[in-house]
Amino acid sequence: MIDVHQHLWPAEFIEALRRRAKPPRLDGWTLHLNGEPAQRIDPADHDPARRLAIETGTADTGTAETGPAGRGAGTAARGADVIVIGPSSPLGLEWLPPEEAEPLIDAWHAGALALGEPYRVWAATNVREPDPATVTAALDAGCAGLQLPADALAAPADLERLAPLLQACDAAGRPVMIHPGPARDAADRPGWWAAVVDYVAQLQAAWWSWHVAGRDVAPDLRVCFVAGAGLAPVHHERYAARGGGRLTVDPGVFADTSSYGRQGIDALTRVLGIDVIVNGTDRPYAEPAELCLGDAATHAIRRSNPRRLLEGGQP
Repeated sequence: MIDVHQHLWPAEFIEALRRRAKPPRLDGWTLHLNGEPAQRIDPADHDPARRLAIETGTADTGTAETGPAGRGAGTAARGADVIVIGPSSPLGLEWLPPEEAEPLIDAWHAGALALGEPYRVWAATNVREPDPATVTAALDAGCAGLQLPADALAAPADLERLAPLLQACDAAGRPVMIHPGPARDAADRPGWWAAVVDYVAQLQAAWWSWHVAGRDVAPDLRVCFVAGAGLAPVHHERYAARGGGRLTVDPGVFADTSSYGRQGIDALTRVLGIDVIVNGTDRPYAEPAELCLGDAATHAIRRSNPRRLLEGGQP
């Protein structure tokens, strides 16, 4: 099984966050972000040995474990033999001034690439001052592709601004993962608000921005939107009713399954078909659901489709 969407902070990245005096920063294991309440991070969630034991089914997942990464979730939760880990874009590291972003991004690449198999790595880059040379260097160092924050693609014009980054990946034949970026100030909102409202809205805007302008910027780029693109494709009827026309499925534009279960994934497949749906868990922040789609569809979502996202090829 291939999992294209997990988060695992290597020690180098954790220490870089702890050295910061302002958000994003770690104070011990308490994470401080702009726009979200302070949150306690479970050290076990970012323990490479512990996480690998969970994937192989050798970890003790009894009730003593409190984080999502410690909960047994049946066969759907275990068995990934390729895991692509990405920087946590809600931290906002891609939006920092370059002199602040560089130590975090360098620590991310150095630590994550050193983890070795079964882990592969989504690269990070600064979107405030885009520099395609940094993307090319990260890909040459071994990164599987590039992760970009969805709020950097909020409108079609943003694709033009980030075109050099997208084109660097296109030229290298490597994919781009679109992940929610920082949330707005949520001081007066419930703790779940950012994940359910802000992140979903970011993904929907990025999906439609790509639909409008993506292929003009990067004709052959493979791109994946996490969390089912915020279910943006399910709004195709409204898109058609408001003059957008018929939604055409692009075989190079994928959506991962993270945070959704049977109903959400079923809705996506009814619009996009099976071939562009890929397995992503968002572990340690979420666990996968059983797909209940039959053996052929499950194999496609967990193996053949993710492989095509990462390596190319036709359905």
